[in-house]
Amino acid sequence: MRQSNTYILLFTAALTIVVGGLLSLASQGLAPAQKISVELDTKTQILSSVMDRNELAKLKKDEVLNLYKARIQSLVVDINGEEVLKNAKGNPMIAEEVDISKNYKKTPEERVYPVFKYMDEKDPTQVDAYILPLYGAGLWDKIWGYVALKSDLNTIAGTSFDHKSETPGLGARIASSEVQNRFVGKHIYDDAGNLVSVTMVKGEGHTGLTDHEVDGMSGATITGRGLTDMLENYLSYYQSYFKKVNSGSVANL
Repeated sequence: MRQSNTYILLFTAALTIVVGGLLSLASQGLAPAQKISVELDTKTQILSSVMDRNELAKLKKDEVLNLYKARIQSLVVDINGEEVLKNAKGNPMIAEEVDISKNYKKTPEERVYPVFKYMDEKDPTQVDAYILPLYGAGLWDKIWGYVALKSDLNTIAGTSFDHKSETPGLGARIASSEVQNRFVGKHIYDDAGNLVSVTMVKGEGHTGLTDHEVDGMSGATITGRGLTDMLENYLSYYQSYFKKVNSGSVANL
């Protein structure tokens, strides 16, 4: 019996080592592909805030990445609008690698804020739109996305929203073009120059909406409120950067 138990223990240990080694090798082998997949998804989401999603979907992986390389310039700023050049480890700060979900757990003053500049196709020195990441809370879990502002840093050029577990047919509609397109052309500042953002009102089919309001989603008031808060909060965090751009004091940003 003692030999039998010893055999079982040795066999189990050997099997564990072999399986663990195989899993480790598989993980290492898949890592490059996983990294490319994450990169492609991130860059597609960023581009989808300023480009037609259906047209993007027709492009091959390399075409999306090449398009991104040709049209997007990125940087990272802090709450004061100053460019952040290095991360906590002293390595170059890369906007596309900033984890917004982890960043969200920090106070606004401690966070870093990526900026993705969508450059003019004919004149790559001119910015067509500034694309900013967003993160917040819906009804059931986290929601996130991107908002693109035209070069006036006031007019919304496009949006791209997504969610983790909002209700299908209700709050999950924030990921649909139908809802996202409602924000296009709206303005985030009032006539006095105050940031008022854009509010998703309760219900749908409204008439007489202001320049700072869009229809909500029937049956998804809390998700709509979360989206409104997310948009307003993150636009406020970029205020110092906007002021620097508009003043011309950061012409290279």
